[in-house]
Amino acid sequence: MSDESSAKACCAPGREGASGAPRASGGLARVRTGSPEGMVEIPGGEGGMGTDGDYGFVADGEGPAHPIRLDPFLIDTSCVTNEQFAAFANAAGYRTEAERFGWSFVFYGHLTPVQLERAVRVVVQGSEWWCRVDGATWRHPEGRGSTIKQRWKHPVVHVSWNDAAAYAAWAGKRLPTEAEWERAARGGLAGRRFPWGDELEPDGRHRMNVWQGSFPTHNTEADGFYGTAPAQSFRANGYGLYNMTGNVWEWCCDWFDPAYYSRSPIDNPIGPETGSRRVMRGGSYLCHASYCNRYRTDSRSSNTPDSSTTNLGFRCVRDV
Repeated sequence: MSDESSAKACCAPGREGASGAPRASGGLARVRTGSPEGMVEIPGGEGGMGTDGDYGFVADGEGPAHPIRLDPFLIDTSCVTNEQFAAFANAAGYRTEAERFGWSFVFYGHLTPVQLERAVRVVVQGSEWWCRVDGATWRHPEGRGSTIKQRWKHPVVHVSWNDAAAYAAWAGKRLPTEAEWERAARGGLAGRRFPWGDELEPDGRHRMNVWQGSFPTHNTEADGFYGTAPAQSFRANGYGLYNMTGNVWEWCCDWFDPAYYSRSPIDNPIGPETGSRRVMRGGSYLCHASYCNRYRTDSRSSNTPDSSTTNLGFRCVRDV
């Protein structure tokens, strides 16, 4: 594996000083009350997780490859959309952390010259493309004046882990464990890099929304998108799930520890008992092989639970 960590902020920056001291998880509460509409059942049983390949990042703890055994579960076929999140926010009167903080992180290429002039660049070497934008929220993805009117079917973004967990609880569901997410993402294909196999673009066809061209200055949009794509874009994997890689990062319920795989239990692993960062999976539309090839079924990253960005969303699961 590569020994470069490629600063986690390159994938999704965190709120400054937000990590704090490690916190206890309190275990995983099983949930069976949510509607199964829009979900599919993922079979239980034995399988594998992680990778011993030389294409990953040691600092992310993507290995070693190890066996797991999971109970069956239901998972959303796509990420939670703006339309679905709006129903929750309106019904529950919920305000996201980005709304309460008054700002969130936006990719600089999505800002107008005026917005870019007013924004605060994130001072992280190698990832200067991130900007702190006042007024950026799920309703206003690029800040004040932007809307989601044409993006109701796109994944909701600018949601923190805490926001995602709140939505899941309201829907009678929960966030997937990292093991459940990887089992679902693989689509029944063991040991493959992508949900459809090992080839990035089989037969020259794009199968996910990632950066095309030279990052971060020029996106050819060869896959059809510059920002997020609708939540049900491209071909579904073998389990009928859309965009398990690319498009937006997805929160998992686990605390993050790069050494966890070396001690992970075989049966229904739920991650470390404590931590300061939560697991993110799947990569996003900003991923590119030149700096962040984390658009794989076995890749992983993390962020603080209160962080939010323009390329970070989630989907839910429910126990059978």
